[in-house]
Amino acid sequence: MICAGTLAAADPDFFAGGLAGISTLSADSNTSLAGSQPAASAYKPENGPTLNLFAGWHANGYLSVQGSYFRNTNNVAFTGILDDASFEQDRHSSQDTYVGEVLLYFRNRSSWVRPYLSAGGGAVHVDSNAASLVSSTGSLPLPPLEFSATRFAFPVAVGIDVLSKNGWGFRYSFSETMSRNPFSEQLAPPGQRRLANYRNLFGVVKYFGHRF
Repeated sequence: MICAGTLAAADPDFFAGGLAGISTLSADSNTSLAGSQPAASAYKPENGPTLNLFAGWHANGYLSVQGSYFRNTNNVAFTGILDDASFEQDRHSSQDTYVGEVLLYFRNRSSWVRPYLSAGGGAVHVDSNAASLVSSTGSLPLPPLEFSATRFAFPVAVGIDVLSKNGWGFRYSFSETMSRNPFSEQLAPPGQRRLANYRNLFGVVKYFGHRF
């Protein structure tokens, strides 16, 4: 049963929780008509599962800070064409993201429904390995069997916290994390877009010491 409550001034201000959902990566491609051999390249990601663990502190009634860890896995298909040579390669990829975030709430801590915006910074580590070579003609070089990269990450999110009884609550979040694109760097010709990771997440929050 959802209920509102008054937070005692002496209560601890810490919280932690976990969310799960779906991760969607942005795609990229490039085409080059310069020279005697036209070339094209692209990668196409599939949606995959994602997990978010976080812990934070309420600075006041409207502002909080938190540290977050995200893990998502996505299958990615690489394709390349150079003159009359081509390939298509399926890959397994994962991302581990570590960020610090500031949350700005639009209602104070005595409210049981609290929408928020958040932004922050951190790092994302990408691992990718070849799963299968779907097709190949000619002698076009393939991407590495394995590659990894660590990049700066910049997350933003909108969400809502819904408070429940006994110091528990529910959270929905839609987030976007931007970084340099290690997938595009493997294309030939290289892609030009940054990597965007969109996450739809839902889960629970525990407010330590809060009385509702």
